Amino acid sequence: MNILKQATAILSVIIFAACNNASDKEAKTETDTTAVKKVEATLPSKESFHQVMDGKQVDLYFLKNKNNMQAMVTNYGGRLVSLIVPDKNNKMTDVVLGFDSVQQYRASTEAYFGATIGRFGNRIAKGKFVLDGKSYSLFTNNGPNTLHGGKKGFQDVVWDVVGSNDSSIQLSYLSKDGEENFPGNLTVNVTYTLQDDNTLKIDYEAKTDKKTIINLTNHAFFNLNGQGSGSILNHVLQINADKYTPADSTLIATGKIDPVANTPYDFTKPTAIGARIEDKNEQLKNGNGYDINYVLGMNVSKQFRHAATVTGDKSGIIMDVYTVEPGLQFYTGNFMRGKNTMKGGSKDEFRTAFCLETQHFPDAPNKPNFPSPVLKPGEVYKSTSLYRFSAK
Repeated sequence: MNILKQATAILSVIIFAACNNASDKEAKTETDTTAVKKVEATLPSKESFHQVMDGKQVDLYFLKNKNNMQAMVTNYGGRLVSLIVPDKNNKMTDVVLGFDSVQQYRASTEAYFGATIGRFGNRIAKGKFVLDGKSYSLFTNNGPNTLHGGKKGFQDVVWDVVGSNDSSIQLSYLSKDGEENFPGNLTVNVTYTLQDDNTLKIDYEAKTDKKTIINLTNHAFFNLNGQGSGSILNHVLQINADKYTPADSTLIATGKIDPVANTPYDFTKPTAIGARIEDKNEQLKNGNGYDINYVLGMNVSKQFRHAATVTGDKSGIIMDVYTVEPGLQFYTGNFMRGKNTMKGGSKDEFRTAFCLETQHFPDAPNKPNFPSPVLKPGEVYKSTSLYRFSAK
């Protein structure tokens, strides 16, 4: 690590101390000195996120649990910027791709790094849906389809910080009636919490004054060997789903629910991500790799489902994903092209990150056999996903 990077890392940890609300400054300084010794990552600075956008203050917020696990969140897009966890050698490793400044997020060729996604995550066919007999037309930003909320989704708005402490932050956003042509004034709350069992917990809650559709998720790009460490194809993945929703040439769900058995989509047993990614398969060809929804269940559950387990082949870091959602989108960074410079100077090269997005099924507003994404006045949309980390 050169002198500049050392200075950046030390500055970031000093800022980390300033951002937390503990009254015992001497104790905080001692804790963060320990973090300097253990964290081998270039951390962004608070100043590089501190600016006013859309009349609101943007900032960078630092979270920490008792085990020295750290997260960094910005209210621009409700984004997870960094997530630092111990590997098999107790080296603190940043497993989430992100940028060093808010300007880099705004200029990125990939809009969704670490973002809260809404109003509707994933794709809606031809940008159209019907609700109570009324047709709605959305901006089509993914070929003929709408992706992740349209032209200006939740990834590109400034969220209000309504509560925070050392290990948790709650963000809120009012999506007004007609925003991106979705109906209803939708009030959304997203809470990031670092639990002491090394779990990142993300809670979503929303209310509307008019019937609408909703599908919230987080679009973190993970590399469990550490950001900038290379390909994720040797990561070992298990998805606890024996069915998936096939997609057409534009990656829109056909409405069918098919078994994964005897297909490249079968991860019911631990398998290297790259083991079958180059198989001759029409959907793999259309998506340039994996970009498909897995069926965890056919309704939103009150109990957590163990959706997936991923292991970094070099780091030994294990990430277990739990959710109450019925679906899980698996994406392998198929359109990453090294055009963006990430934290510490690494590039977002082809397939150097993967995503596991907990969700309702894609194009659910147009597929009556899929779990309904409709939210009515008087109801409360609630969803929780857990990302639990360990190492061996």
